[in-house]
Amino acid sequence: MDIKTASSLHRLRLVSAPEAVSFLLLLVCSVLKRTTEFNAVPVMGAIHGLLFVVYVLFWLDAWNRTKWSFGPAALYFVLSVLPFGGFVAERKLKREAEAAVIASRARREGVVNA
Repeated sequence: MDIKTASSLHRLRLVSAPEAVSFLLLLVCSVLKRTTEFNAVPVMGAIHGLLFVVYVLFWLDAWNRTKWSFGPAALYFVLSVLPFGGFVAERKLKREAEAAVIASRARREGVVNA
């Protein structure tokens, strides 16, 4: 894995958890709007919208660089629209990046033809 591919996975991983938190906060704000006088939906909606757009841009970059098949690419997109999906995506991306680093080191050292 080259440095640009690793960076694109890292960026996607870094934005997945904040995007998930903003989604959950937006859901909480929506409930509070309907049950109290508190209305933070416009602010949280804008924050979540920005984070979601950034996630999608980083997802497209990662898909392009990693050459994922349709299945993994679709999974990471679907995880972005589920309430706790961003946390799952972050863990999966961490495992994928660690495996790629191990395989890259093994290839470089000539230990395995991975």
